[in-house]
Order: sequence, then C-alpha cells, then structure tokens
Amino acid sequence: MGGKAARNEAGTGDVGTIERAVQLMKHMATAGRRGLPLTRLAADTGLPYSTVHRLLQRLIQQRMVVQKEANKRYLLGPLAFELGVAASMSFDLREPCRRYLLPLAEEVGDTVYLTVRSGADAVCLDRYEGPSPVRVLTLEVGSRRPLGLGAGGLAMLAFLPEEEREGMIVGLAAAGGQAKGGLSESELRTAVARCRKNGYAFIRNQVNPGVSAVGVPLFDSLDQPIAAISVAAIDGRMGPARIQSLAAILQTRARAIRKALNAGG
Repeated sequence: MGGKAARNEAGTGDVGTIERAVQLMKHMATAGRRGLPLTRLAADTGLPYSTVHRLLQRLIQQRMVVQKEANKRYLLGPLAFELGVAASMSFDLREPCRRYLLPLAEEVGDTVYLTVRSGADAVCLDRYEGPSPVRVLTLEVGSRRPLGLGAGGLAMLAFLPEEEREGMIVGLAAAGGQAKGGLSESELRTAVARCRKNGYAFIRNQVNPGVSAVGVPLFDSLDQPIAAISVAAIDGRMGPARIQSLAAILQTRARAIRKALNAGG
C-alpha cells in the first residue's frame, strides 16, 4: 500500500516537473536570442527561485537550455531547435505559405508575418521582408506573444469559438500586466469586437511605438483559426485607405492559402 502511494506521488511529481520545465521554456521563447535572467524567470512563472534554478540545471544537462557566459541569461538550447525541426515535418505551415507570402511582401513593400497559435500564445513562424526602405522587424522567428497582442494574435483570438474565446479573454486579461502592451479585459473585448466586425485586426503603437499592423486569420477546414498573416509598417505608411487595401489583400491571400492547404498543399 505504502509502496503504491509512493509510486503515485513520484508519478505526480514527474508530471509537475515536466509542466514547470515547459513553462520555463515557453518564457525563454518570448525573449528569443536575448534570453532571460533567473530572477525574471522566477518572477514571471511564480515558481520559487531554488526550483527554477534546479530545473534550469537539469534542462542544461539535456541541452534543452543554455546559459550565456557573458550575462548569465538563459535561452533555449540546441536540442530544443533539433526537436522543433523534427516536429516541423508534421506541423510546419511555412512551406505551403511561403509561395503566397513571399510575393505578398514584395507587393505591399512592408514586412509580412506568419504566426501560429500555441495555446494562449501566438508564435512567429516566419517573416518576409518587403523592399520598403524603412523595415519593421518587430518579431523574430520563433518568438511568442500572448494572443491579443499584435495583429496576428488578435486576429486568431477574435475568431476562436465563443466559449473558448471568452475563457481566453479572461485569462489573458488577468495575465496582461506581465506582457508589454497588455490590455485590460474591457480593452481586449473592445479590440476583439472591432476585429470581428471588420473581419481583420488593426493595432497602432500597441507593442512598439511608431508601428502599426493589419492581420487576418487563417482558417482550417473546420473554420478554426490555426494561424494568421499580418503586415507591419511604420505609422506613416498606415493611413485609412491603405489599411483597408491591406486588409482586402490579406483576406484574399488567406483564402488562397486555405484552399491550397485543403487541397493538400
């Protein structure tokens, strides 16, 4: 009896350890190549300093995390990259989207982003730079933001099924203070309602001063938003007429991508 209880406790502890380790790695992904210090990881996750340090050391041993010698910050390691490459064989949207989005960047002149949903986050999957002399590079490939931040994340959030969307809005608003540009629940609801009414997301100076972006969702065959495409530019290039034009272009491109995906690429 006692042995069985001990095994159950060990199993539960293992699951909890995995969840906490994944939580840490997701936070490191938000920082990209800059990495995050131990104190910030502990504060953001709400985990004890000693627990975070212990988990990081174990992740370093497994090559999932590395620590920069220069500033002692932690960032995702080579095994995380290798596993991501292996997973991309099944989940990567980049290849089928590239032939539509690379020409789009040339056409509109500005930076085009492909983002995908990962739970309550939007992850930048690819970036296509247009020929504009002033380029907006606000997201690195692999970086993540909470849904609702950024045009792509807002577009995906707005078109989730109602029950799921409501739960996300409450959770994101509660955690909004942890993210730059985080919105209150009322602000998030207003942004979502506007996006659903217009059929596209638009943000201005929300995350990066002087930057505006337009985004639309990519739907799967069941009308679920699985990704988003967006265009970001300096505010001066985002007047009312161009916002409308970009939204229409993005919607047309999103329909073409959906048709190609449903046809098998």
